[in-house]
Amino acid sequence: MKIYTIGYTKKSAEEFFNILTHHKIKQVVDVRENNTSQLAGFTKKDDLRFFLKVILNISYIHLPELAPDKAIRESYKKNRDWQQYKDKFLLLMKKRNISARLKAEVVFTVPFVLLCSEPSSDHCHRRLVAEVLKKNFYPDAEIIHL
Repeated sequence: MKIYTIGYTKKSAEEFFNILTHHKIKQVVDVRENNTSQLAGFTKKDDLRFFLKVILNISYIHLPELAPDKAIRESYKKNRDWQQYKDKFLLLMKKRNISARLKAEVVFTVPFVLLCSEPSSDHCHRRLVAEVLKKNFYPDAEIIHL
């Protein structure tokens, strides 16, 4: 089992969709809170859902509860303290009872990819989400950042 993550920034649509095809992704799990901005380009929620289904027959699910809230994002933009961001985000996930909610409400189609905007997973919450999924649901999974 593999848990994939991907950021769309600094990728063309062609590169992005080719990566999904190459890894035989069956579901994109959008973990952005805001996914309707013009800055999202080809990954705007409704456009992305359409492109994935029509071009690649990939399902799409938006789970904004797996995104940091605005206060956490703004704090990180100001102080660039990754450890503080990580601690706050993991606490938020715990308060939201994410593990129980996902277990009860969400079915992932394997292989799936967690989508966010950051080009690298180093300082992106999608890495933290992948680690939570591995710990709570897929202990034998390998996390791969595309």
